[in-house]
Formats: sequence, C-alpha cells, structure tokens
Amino acid sequence: MPGAWRCVFFLSAAWLFMKNIVTFARGKDMDKRNRQILKIAVPSIVSNITVPLLGLVDVAIVGHLGAAAYIGAIAVGGMTFNVIYWIFGFLRMGTSGMTSQALGRRDLAEVTRMFVRSVGIAFAIALALVAMQIPLREAALAVMKPTADVARLASTYFDILIWGAPAMLGLFSLTGWFIGMQNSRIPMAVAIVQNVVNIAASTTLVFGFGMKVEGVAFGTLTAQYSGFLMALVAGAAGYGRLRVHFSWKGVWLREAMAHFFKVNRDIFLRTLCMVAVMLFFTSAGSRQGEVVLAVNTLLMQFYLLFSYVMDGFAYAGEAISGRYYGARNGAALADTVRHLFRWGLGMAAGFTLVYGFGGDAFLSLLTDEPHVVAASHDYYYWALAIPLAGMAAFVWDGVFIGCTMTRGMLVSMFFAAVAFFSLYYALRGTLANHGLWAAFVAYMFVRGFVQTLLFRRHLAV
Repeated sequence: MPGAWRCVFFLSAAWLFMKNIVTFARGKDMDKRNRQILKIAVPSIVSNITVPLLGLVDVAIVGHLGAAAYIGAIAVGGMTFNVIYWIFGFLRMGTSGMTSQALGRRDLAEVTRMFVRSVGIAFAIALALVAMQIPLREAALAVMKPTADVARLASTYFDILIWGAPAMLGLFSLTGWFIGMQNSRIPMAVAIVQNVVNIAASTTLVFGFGMKVEGVAFGTLTAQYSGFLMALVAGAAGYGRLRVHFSWKGVWLREAMAHFFKVNRDIFLRTLCMVAVMLFFTSAGSRQGEVVLAVNTLLMQFYLLFSYVMDGFAYAGEAISGRYYGARNGAALADTVRHLFRWGLGMAAGFTLVYGFGGDAFLSLLTDEPHVVAASHDYYYWALAIPLAGMAAFVWDGVFIGCTMTRGMLVSMFFAAVAFFSLYYALRGTLANHGLWAAFVAYMFVRGFVQTLLFRRHLAV
C-alpha cells in the first residue's frame, strides 16, 4: 500500500473510531452510567489531544526562522517546563479527587473552600518557582548540555515563560476542581482557546514584529494567562451561586491542609517515579545509537496517543468515583468501576486493531526516513502490546484519585518502577532494545495488576 494511501487509511480508521464513540454517547438506549462516563471522558479526550499543540505550534513557528538553534532552544525550554509542570500535576489530580468527594457528601462549603485552597497553594508554589528561576534554568542547561547558541536562546525562552507559572499551576487547580464538579466541558473550551490565542499571538509577534524566540515565548505566555483568566471567568459564571456557601474559616485549617498535602505528597512521589522511568527509557534508547533513539521516539507516540484517550476515561473515573465514594455509595462505585473497565477494554482492543492494520501509515505521518520506518518493524509488536498491558493502569489511576487512595497509587508505581529497572538490567545484555521495551510493557502491566489487588483488598469490590 503506497505511503499516501496508508496515511489516508490510518486517519480514516482513527476518525471512524472516535466518531463511533460520540455516536454511542448520543444513543437513546445507553444506560445512565455510560452517559455519565462519556459526558466527562469525551471533552477530556479533546482537551488532552489539544495540549501537545501548544508545543508543536512553537516548534513549527521557529522552524521557519532559518536556524536549527531556534528549534533546539524550544526543545530544551519546552522539555524543562514539561518536567516542572509534570511534577506539579498533583495539583490537578488531588483537587479533582477531594472536590468530587465533597460534592458527593453535598458539602458545598468544602467544595468552595477547595477551590480557594487549591488555587492559593498553586500560586504559592508558582511564586517559589519564579523566585528560584535562575538555579532552575542553570540546572536544566547543565543536565541537557546544549550548544552555546541553543543555551543562550533557551535561556531567553525560559526567562520569559517562567512568569507563566502562576497561570499554568493555577489552571491545574481549576481544571481539577471543574473535573471534581463533573464538568470537563470548561477545561476543553479553555484548551481550545489557548491554542487559538497561542497561534495568533506567536505568529503575529514573530512574523509581524520580528521577535523570533522572544515572540514565541510571549505568545505562549499570552495563551497561558488567557486560558487561566477564561477558566476563572467560566468558574464565576457557572458556579457563582456557590458563593453563599463560602467562608474563609476553614480554608487554611491545619487538618484540611494536612489532608491536602498528604494526598498530594503521594501523588508527587508517584510522579517522580514515573518521570524517572520515562527519562531513563529515552536515555537508554539514546545510548544505543541514533536509529534506535529515533525508533523508540516514534513508537512511543503509540503510547502517548493511547494515553490521551485513556486519560479522558481516567478523568471520568476521578469525578464519578470520587462522588460516589464521598456519598458512601459502594454499589454505584462498583458499577462505575465495571463500566470504566468495559470502556477500557474496548479502547484497548480498538487501538490494537488500528495500530495493527495502520501502523505503517502512522509512522509515515511522523517521518519520511524509510530506514527508520524499516527499523521500527523489529520492535513494532511491543507497541501493539501497550494498549492491553496499560489499560488497567489508566482506569485505576482515575478511580484511585477519586477515592483519594493515593498511597495505593504510590505503592503500585514503586513496584512497577522496580519491575522496569530490574527487567531492563536483566535483559539488556542479551536483548538490547527489546529488553528495554519488554521492561516498559511490564512496567505498565505491573501498575494495573498491583492496583487491582489493592482496590479489591481495601474496598472489597
């Protein structure tokens, strides 16, 4: 099948796959639980898919400035902020679980306090990042060791975008609060508007005012604050009626703050384990040569695309599970878990089929280097194993966050990381890159397996 037709086939299959989900969501014969799940999952999937566009737009713009150093600067700066914000993703996850539980208890006073508490803590962390911007920047440059030109441009990019930390972390908290309130439509609208603003602002500043890297950074900064302000306005418009339940008393109460940080401490440590695995995966691949690194980078896109969709169902799990857990409705919680796993199995099977029949088409979309595509064939079956191996981990993450079983998330991630590193070092001498992929697939499976054991033990579902 010629490359162009393979691309058409893959895109058509992916489009039909998502179209069937939306059609099913609108079906009159669908039960209440599926409607609840898809009402949150579908907008979340759209939001997740738009998130990478912020970085892609920056790369696409600087890619037309005539020097490779510009692309390198965006890559270094973008990776730095990705790691920073990934680590502080607990602001979204912890807020989502605790808000949905308060909503399930009909404790509207705590719902409003969680809004203020989470955003306030996000701002405090953001101000600390701004205050520490110089050591953070220098540490990132020391780790990535770019050339002098790239380091200079990356520093400029970093020095501007670090001021977006209050908007980004504040938006994490607001997104978690909205999901906890069973509303993923506002985060979807915010993500779309952010991308539109980013494209308009960056292209205007770069091509209209000749600002180059500074223009890209200021364009992204404008998009970040536009998204944050839009979320605040949408929250005030949609939930302003809850102001009557708000009281400053209890917002910073020691017990409430201790619970907030206990939940988020476990998520934070779990995220560090995840970052360690992902960074090591890239590093281990790079040590095997440029071709292997390119192959691993391409095949990892299969995991990322699947994760964007499954994270939508995880968000649904956070919101709905937390609400029923807070209401002490064990039967509804168990029913939600069963429905989520049915969706997870359906998504895993669908993605495996699409990847199996359209994999070369997807690879052709990402690169026009035939030797890289050819080299990918030796490892392709590992990418095919990811949806089925990793499905349970995504579903359980949502349920565990909703039930604030964050210690279980940390424990499962710890065992998964141990399995990853143990298997890699046991196999690298004989299987090389196959050993790396086997370790990664095992890491995904172990996460879900351990969470299954923990959930059945603690909640007896």
